Amino acid sequence: QRRPRPLDHTPETDQGLSRVFTTMGMHIIIDGYNLVRQSRELSGLDRADIARGREALIEKLAAYRRIKPHRMTVVFDGAGAPALSPGRDRMKGIGIVFSRGGETADTVIGRMARQEGETALVVSSDLAVVRSAQASGAAVIESAEFEARMAIAGALEAGEPTEDNQQARRVSTRKKGEGRRLPKRLR
Repeated sequence: QRRPRPLDHTPETDQGLSRVFTTMGMHIIIDGYNLVRQSRELSGLDRADIARGREALIEKLAAYRRIKPHRMTVVFDGAGAPALSPGRDRMKGIGIVFSRGGETADTVIGRMARQEGETALVVSSDLAVVRSAQASGAAVIESAEFEARMAIAGALEAGEPTEDNQQARRVSTRKKGEGRRLPKRLR
């Protein structure tokens, strides 16, 4: 039996995913606490105060969404939910779902991935979530990879140069100086 693995990200697969998701309307489903705890920056906030970790994640997702306006839902385990919070909420255009009692966020993500099918992109590094999502036909991206994409989007939004766009600025096809070879008619 082959072990499922997250989608390999190459320029070709990214371009293919972009084409599929643009025409079909991608729904990004995020394993909230998995992403928070995989992130160096967010995990520090989460350890200090779980609510601050969630809020910081939502801020980063909102910045990403301004650059890439896909439908997004972040799913958290209900055990860490704020008191008297609804199971579903919306903040800054991001859907927020807390699992109900007796249910894990992994179960909710699996159900959402089955409903969305090929239009879903699941963000998680949890192998059980990855397998469930892939079995449903959803694309999967690891939390660290998605965090890197959020960082790039944040830098673009802030107008900060990233490695990619700095290199693009340095490369020029403009010739410098005079041509060394005489034109054909003068040779």
